[in-house]
Parts: sequence; structure tokens; C-alpha cells
Amino acid sequence: MSVQPRESAEKPGTRTTDQHQKPKSDIEISQAAKMRPIVEVAAEKLDIPAEYVLPYGHYKAKISLDYIASLAGRPDGKLILVTAITPTPAGEGKTTTTVGLGDALNQIGKKALVCVREPSLGPCFGMKGGAAGGGYAQVVPMEDINLHFTGDFHAIGAANNLLAALIDNHVYWGNKLDIDTRRVTWRRAVDMNDRALREIVTALGGAANGFPREAGFDITVASEVMAIFCLAKDLADLQRRLGNIQIGQTRDKKAVKASDLSAAGPMAALLKDALAPNLVQTLENNPAFVHGGPFANIAHGCNSVIATTAALKLADYVITEAGFGADLGAEKFFDIKCRKAGLKPDCVVIVATIRALKMHGGVAKDDLKKENVAALEKGFANLERHINNLRRYDVPVIVSINRFSTDTEAELALLKRLCATMSVECVLADHWAQGGAGAEELARTVVRTIETKPSDFHPLYPDDMKLWDKTRTIAREIYGADDITADKSVRDRFAELEKEGFGNLPICVAKTQYSFSTNPDAKGAPTGFTIPIREVRLSAGAEFVVAICGDIMTMPGLPKVPAANSIELAPDGRITGLF
Repeated sequence: MSVQPRESAEKPGTRTTDQHQKPKSDIEISQAAKMRPIVEVAAEKLDIPAEYVLPYGHYKAKISLDYIASLAGRPDGKLILVTAITPTPAGEGKTTTTVGLGDALNQIGKKALVCVREPSLGPCFGMKGGAAGGGYAQVVPMEDINLHFTGDFHAIGAANNLLAALIDNHVYWGNKLDIDTRRVTWRRAVDMNDRALREIVTALGGAANGFPREAGFDITVASEVMAIFCLAKDLADLQRRLGNIQIGQTRDKKAVKASDLSAAGPMAALLKDALAPNLVQTLENNPAFVHGGPFANIAHGCNSVIATTAALKLADYVITEAGFGADLGAEKFFDIKCRKAGLKPDCVVIVATIRALKMHGGVAKDDLKKENVAALEKGFANLERHINNLRRYDVPVIVSINRFSTDTEAELALLKRLCATMSVECVLADHWAQGGAGAEELARTVVRTIETKPSDFHPLYPDDMKLWDKTRTIAREIYGADDITADKSVRDRFAELEKEGFGNLPICVAKTQYSFSTNPDAKGAPTGFTIPIREVRLSAGAEFVVAICGDIMTMPGLPKVPAANSIELAPDGRITGLF
């Protein structure tokens, strides 16, 4: 199974200017947006002086790292995480809720700033299409954000591939470090779904082209450079982390680092401008940082630390998201990003839809429009497990129901009753159709919760727990597994990493997003399963250990009919079919 895009949703609700009109598509809504110059948004909404706003055209900009450094003495705002139930083809709407909640908080008079990830080109042209929210809860300019944006992902890919080129070049010119080409683990990267590049042979064609060896590509969002980019606190930390990347081993099995190849400096130079966070706006002209974008099923699934920490200095409420369901995204947000960046989330909003819960209850996609309270009650087990998991971190939890026009009153009433039995507030939101106005109740509930239920956040496991036990703790307490299993070589690798001084690092689990188990077809809240650990990779620069589970891959392939087939460029330069 290959990796899949972040969210795949049919669109909830409807909103038109005339009840007889066809509902507008997301891209039509975004193209009709009346955007304000981004310099004005920065000044009026965030009090950022114009000289620190570095425009990329009229409607997107980077915020100077010098200005961000000057914010250090300011107090932090409140941090809200938006996560979701286990994703289904029925749709959940996590990014849409993140944006809608940000607009709603601004509507009720709060100074709020949204922080989300940049979309990867892989999903844009693969299964899903674009990713910038949906309906009337979007960040814009949507086409720019989905296609190239400010060039961050290209810079990350270039830095990744510069290191790959330096490795092969070093071997070609005498291999002073005695690198064992059979043990080179560093892979090239491209931000596109391309299964043909998963496993390749490089340097064919004769002596002038170097020494042939087996190699491969990962999608850029799975690159360790992407993870480093999103976890670095500043340029100095970025360069330090890049230098610590382990690219392979010598013939006597000693680790070789990027710094041994003098690669950290030029890699950091390629990333210097990209590290400044990108500022855009919502459809309601409220500010949003869109920066960094690791997938959550193969990486840590959070936007950049720099964007989040800067936002906390600039706004009273910061709304961010973590990829896929709470078992993958929220767990990594808490146990990797918050742990490493010293963040303390104040509230968690978990997004669900009636449709998706019915699918978890066994309803086929074609039958989701029909009322089915029995299936809803059965599928609630998925939401229930996610709520219990989030409570392990001692952060207040709210359920937000992203409303669809086919939801019935009986279904909505049942879901509210089920949440009430867990002492969790369940709020109906209609931001897809109504923008910020449709999420005002959610916004008020979030503010009230933060003011009355203080967070006592803590990670799931301590730093000094054994790596194997950390992985087992995640599997048992978050996924509901009986245990984890692995071959002797994997167990030995865990032991090696601890011997080498990496035992205090957190675990980043790479597994399917479609189930708590490694079987993507096991919906709801499965039990009686184990999590097989197929491989362990050290991300020494990102400072976590990746446990690759089941059949997950770090380079996706395109589906039989890719989203790219629907994208067209009109004579006037307008893009259609992207979203």
C-alpha cells in the first residue's frame, strides 16, 4: 500500500446566492474571493510593519526571520489543535474546520491566527486534488498554495538532492571517508507520486558516471529534510540538524554524517529563504500561516515550529492541525512537536462527520445519504477511542461535527447523546457553507473551555523509556493493539540506536492512516491485532526514530485515474479542476 493524501472528502452542506443555482466548487469559490493586499492584512490583523513583510506578489508573503526573532519577549497566546477521527472516503474536513474556526474566533472579536501545512504536489495530482480548506472556509490564493506557492518544497527537495549528489561525488573522487555504497541509506526526493522511482539503480553508463548502486526516491514530504525544516527553531538550529543527518556507514560500519561531507552549509543556504513562514489570508481576509508539510502517515504531520511559535506571539488564539486521524497526527503533534518545541496545547477539537461515522459502522459509501442510526452508533466506537486517546494527554477535548446536508435530526441527536455520555461537548458546525458565521458556536465553546478547563498537557511517554517500549506504548495505548512484533534485525536495530546514544528520541510511526491497525480495511475501533514493525530508520537530524509498520511506503504511486487528468488551463490563465 502506498501513502495517500491528507484528507479525501465529499463536500458538506451547500451555499449558493440563489437556491436554483448549482453549488459552487471549492476552486470557483476561491477564485471569486476578494483578497486584500497581504501587506495590509499583516499590518491590520497582526501589527507587523511593512518592512518585515516580504511579498511574493500581492497576496502572499514571507515574514522576516529577524522580525520573528524580535518577538521572543512577548507572552504566548492559546494553542488549539484540530484533529479528526480515522479518515474515510466519506470525508471529515479537518483543514476546513481549522480555517472556519479561525474565522469564527475573529468574528467573535478574538485575535486569531491559523497555522496549517503546505499541500504536496503528490496529492494535488494524485488521488485527492488540492488542499487548502473547502467551501467558504479556505485559505487563498488557493491555486498558488497548491502549486509551487513560494517555492519551499522545491528548496527542500533541492537540499535533499544536493546531499545525495555530494555522497556520490565523494565516492567518485576517491571515497576518503571509506563510505560503503551498499550501506548508503540517503535517498533522493521529488514532490510527486511516482512508483517507478521507489527502487532504482544510479550511475549506469560507464566509469565517467560513477559507481553503480541501488538507490531510490521518497516523496519530498517524507524526506528527513522536510522534518528538519519543520522542527528547526531558527537558522542555526536548521544547520545543526542538517549536519547531524546520517547518510550511511563506512565499511567498518561507522556512521557517516552530512557534516562529514561538508553538506550542512550549502543545504542550509538553499533553505534560508524558505524557512521564513508564509503568510496568506482566509476568504474572510483573516491571517494564516501556511508553512511546511510532512505527511502524518510517514512523517510527523505538522506545520513548522517557526510558524507556530511565531503565531503564538502574534495572536491571542492560534489554531493548528495535525495530519490524518488523532492516532497518527495528534499523537505526533503531542509526542514529537510539542515535546521538542516546548509547546503546551490548551484545547483539542476533534472533527467528525455523521457520514464518516456511519462508514465506520459498516455503511457503504453509496448508502451514506440514508438515515442509519444503528450504523452511526456502531461507528461511534472510532470517535470514542480517539476521545479516550486524547484524554491521555490531559488536554480538554471538544467534538466538532462538520455538517452535511444529508444529516438527519435523529442522527445528530444520537451523536450528541453519545458524546454526552463521555462528558464531551459536541458542537454542530456549518463553516463549509457559511464561513466563520457557521462556526461561531464552536468558537465560543473553545474559548469557554480554555477559560474554565486549564490544560495539564504531558507527553504519552518519558524520554528515558526504551525505544521498543515507546513504540509498544503507542501501539497499545493509542492504536488499541495487543502488542508489537518485529524480526530480530529490527529488535537489534532498536538496541543499536540506544547504544549509539539515540535512546532518548521520540518515535515517529509510519503506518496506514485508514485504520487503528495496519489493515486499512479494519474500520471502527478494531481489537485483537498486533502492529508489525517492518523497518526502523534513524532521523538523527530531525531527532526522532521512524518505525515503519505493515505495508506503508514512502513514495506513493498515482491511481488509475489521477486527479491530474481533471486539471486544465483556460486561455485566460485560469486553472480549473484543481479542487
